[in-house]
Amino acid sequence: MNKPKIFFEEETQTERLSRKVKETPFFPIAIALCLGVVGYGAYAFKNRGKMSTSVYLMHLRVGAQGAAVGSLTLGLIYTMVNEHILKKD
Repeated sequence: MNKPKIFFEEETQTERLSRKVKETPFFPIAIALCLGVVGYGAYAFKNRGKMSTSVYLMHLRVGAQGAAVGSLTLGLIYTMVNEHILKKD
């Protein structure tokens, strides 16, 4: 029985990142949305009113996770529609 030959190439971190972005374009968008929510939360921290810091940070975490999960869900739906519904031969 012949074993298949596997060839590995060394790639730099930049090449790997660009390859991953091409494979899954919604992942960097999800990360950017998450960082955007966290940045906005840090900016708006001074205007939280009488809300305790722990409750504010919990709300901020839920918002950031929701933005990231929502973006990845949209990416999954986009991929499924392209591969299964709008299938090109």
